[in-house]
Amino acid sequence: MTSREPIRKTGVRALRVSAADVARAAGVSPATVSYVLNDRPGVSVEMRSRVLAVAKDLGFSLERHGARLEPERTRVLGLIHPDISNPFYAELSAGAIDAARAQGYEVFLAHTQERSETLASVTRAMVARRVDGIILTVLHPDDGDIVRELRRSSTPFIQLSRRIPHLHADYVGVDDMAAAEAILRHVASHGYTDLVVITGPRNSTASAARAESFVATAKLLGLPLPPARRFNAYLADEGGHRVVQRLVADDALPRAIVCGSDAIASGAIGALRANGLRVPQDVAVTGFDGVFPAASVLAELTTVSLPRSRMAALAVDQVIRRIEGCGGPARDFIQPFHIRVGTSCGCVPDRRRTAAHRRSTDDTDQGET
Repeated sequence: MTSREPIRKTGVRALRVSAADVARAAGVSPATVSYVLNDRPGVSVEMRSRVLAVAKDLGFSLERHGARLEPERTRVLGLIHPDISNPFYAELSAGAIDAARAQGYEVFLAHTQERSETLASVTRAMVARRVDGIILTVLHPDDGDIVRELRRSSTPFIQLSRRIPHLHADYVGVDDMAAAEAILRHVASHGYTDLVVITGPRNSTASAARAESFVATAKLLGLPLPPARRFNAYLADEGGHRVVQRLVADDALPRAIVCGSDAIASGAIGALRANGLRVPQDVAVTGFDGVFPAASVLAELTTVSLPRSRMAALAVDQVIRRIEGCGGPARDFIQPFHIRVGTSCGCVPDRRRTAAHRRSTDDTDQGET
C-alpha cells in the first residue's frame, strides 16, 4: 500500500529540499510557492497555509530561506468613503478610528467623491502600502473589478452601509427598505398628499433601496408620487439645496419633502429658508441618518436614526477577524434603526418625548455589538 503523503526529509537531505519540491508536493506552481515564501500578495490565506504546511512536512527550512511564518502586519486599516464632508461618513470615521485604536490599529482614510477611477486609485494605493484590511462605504454595483483586485491581493475587506448585490462578502448596514417605509408612513400620518422625495445617487445601493421603498410605500398609501416628484442628488448640502432651488424656480414646491439623507435635508432646509419659507409651516422636511447633534440648528429634524458608532465598530471587528484568519461564510450584520421625531415634519414638540428620544439615540449609538 502506497501513501500519497509527502515524505519528510531530515538532516542533510532536508537541506536539499527545494521550492520546486514543495510546489510538486502541494500541487501548485513554483511561482505560488515563491509568493508564499516571500510574503507577496496574490495568494489566498488558505493556499498560503497549505503551502507552508507542506513545506514543513517535507522538512523545508523556512527560516533558512527567509520565509515568514506569519504575514507581516502594518496594524493599519483602510477606510474609503464617498465624501468625508458628509456628517454621516464623518461620524463613521470617528467610530472606526476609535474602535481600531482600541485593538492596536490605525486608520488610513480616503474619499472618492463618487468617482470610480478615484476608488480604483485609492484602493491600489492602500494595497501597495500593505494595509491589513479595508472597510468600504463607497461600493457601486459595477465595482466588481475593485473586489477582484482586493481578493487577488489577499486583502480582507468589508462593506459598510452600501453593498454590491449578490456579492459573497461581509456587510454591515440597516434594512434601508424598512427604514424608508417607516419615515414615509410617518410623514403621511400628518395628512400630506403632495410629496417630493430626494435621495442620493442611483448607483448607491442604500440610496436606491430608499428610493424604491419611498415609491412602493406611497403607492400602498394611495399617495401620488410621479417621476417628476422624485429626485436624485449628491449626498451633501448642495444636493438638497439645488433640488429645492429648482422647485422654487418652477413654482412646484410640495407640502412635504422626504430626503434620503440628513445632508440632503440640511441643504433643502437651507434653500427653503433662503427663499423666506418656514419649516414645517410652509414645507415639512424629513431626513435619514440621524447625524445632527442636539446643539445643531437642525436639532428638531425628524429623521431615521442609525447606530453609526455601532456600525463602524462592527465593521472594524469583523475585518480584524478576517485579518486574523477567522474563516467561515460571509456575514450580514443588519442593525436596528428608529425614527427620531422632531418638529420639521409638523409634529408638536414634547420636551419629555424629545429627551427620551435623545437618550434612546445615545444608547443606540454607544451600545455593545
